[in-house]
This record gives sequence, structure tokens and C-alpha cells, in this order.
Amino acid sequence: MTLTTPYTVDDLPGLDCGVCGLRTCKELADRLQTNPDLIKRCIYLSDNRFEAQQVAAANHGNPLTAPSQTMPMFSAQPVVAASACAGCAPATSPMTSFIPGMSNPWRDSLGREFDFYLEHFPEEPGPREIILPHNPLITRELDVQVGDTLIGRPLGMSCGCPITHCGVAMDVDKRTGVIVWCVTGPLNPRQKGFKDLGYYIAEGYEGLINEARCEIKIGMRYYFQPHMCMLQWRHSGLVNFINRTPTALQVRLEGLWIG
Repeated sequence: MTLTTPYTVDDLPGLDCGVCGLRTCKELADRLQTNPDLIKRCIYLSDNRFEAQQVAAANHGNPLTAPSQTMPMFSAQPVVAASACAGCAPATSPMTSFIPGMSNPWRDSLGREFDFYLEHFPEEPGPREIILPHNPLITRELDVQVGDTLIGRPLGMSCGCPITHCGVAMDVDKRTGVIVWCVTGPLNPRQKGFKDLGYYIAEGYEGLINEARCEIKIGMRYYFQPHMCMLQWRHSGLVNFINRTPTALQVRLEGLWIG
């Protein structure tokens, strides 16, 4: 790489794409202070990319001094305040514009309102998701076992997320094909290999609610954001299980969709 240490967040593309295995470019910049080799994980600064070679040639070998039009930019757009879900209080002060990184705590990366963050169980490696492969027989064909590293993409009405999900199998039902896994990000399958489920249906999420902007009731549908979502997009789901603990609500959400 052509960068020199120490790195700062200004050295990174600012896209918060998560491909490096960290949620934001700022988190990567913080880690680079003690482990500068992590810069190799940033695909946007890779010397092997065709675009990087073009930029470097145009800027005397320094891809970070490229003309501004070569770097994708976000622009603030007016946002119409979304109405709150049934049983929820309306937003106290609607935003007239949205700038990534300067958002209201209850808005996603596209400026859309949601009601709570869904946290994963602290003893597990990531968010718990209940899934069913589009071909349930593949669970048996791949001989999916607890602890296996898996990849797949939620397709269609079940979720429609454009990101390939990666995770670790926590529970496997060979009869129905249903798998419960913890979503962990792309580094694990890169390093350890994986079994590819192909397309799957996201049946539900299980996790914790530490804070919400409204009362959570069983049988109600809410907008929520999985706290470790790489896109930081809001989801919607119906709460059909609640367990009240001294510090949080344990919930299960089904009937999922994004948007």
C-alpha cells in the first residue's frame, strides 16, 4: 500500500461498507493504530483494483489525492418524517435533512425512523437469525452441523437484503431444514471456509432490547434496526415473544421485511 502510518479516518473512503469486517471506517482507523496491516482489508484502497491503478496513475501514485468526482459521495436530501408504528409515540422533532454520521439516534442510514435497536445475546458471536433455505433439503445435503460456518442471502419477501450473510450454525433441524445461526460477518468464512446455503428465507430474529423509544407489546409490529447490521437499515417485524429480564427485553420477531 502507498499509505504511511499512522492512519486516520480521513485516510479511508468513509463508505462504512463493512467488507473489512468492521462496522465503520472509524473503527478500522482505530484498529490501524496498533495493527497497520489491517489496511489490506480495505478493498477500496487495494492496489489491485483497476480503478485504484487508474487513480494512482493520474495522481503520481497516490490514490488518496484523486479528484473528488472519483469518490462516491453522499448528499443530504430532504426526508419526510415517517409515521410511528401503532402504539408508539411520534417523533418529537422531525428532521428536515439527513447527513450520514450526523443522524438522530432513532433513524437509520437512509434517514428512516425506527423504534429500537435489536442487540445480540452477549454470550453469542452475533445476531441470532432463524432461517430456512429455499431448498430445505440442502440442510441435509450439505450435512449442516452445529458450529459450521455458513453463507447465504435472504431473498425476496422474507427480507430482500442485498448483502450476503455469513454466520455460525447454532441449531439445525434436519427434518424441516430450519437453521438457527448467529450472523458474524465475512471474515470467518474467508479464514475458515464455509458451506453455501444459496438463497434462504429469513423467518425471524431473536435478541435483546436495551432501550426503545416506545412501549414494546406482544402482537405488535415495529420498525427496528439490528445493531450490527452492515447497511444500518431499519427492518420490520412482529413481536411474538417477550421475556422481561432485570436489564433488558428478550424478544423474538417474525414476519420480517426491510424498509
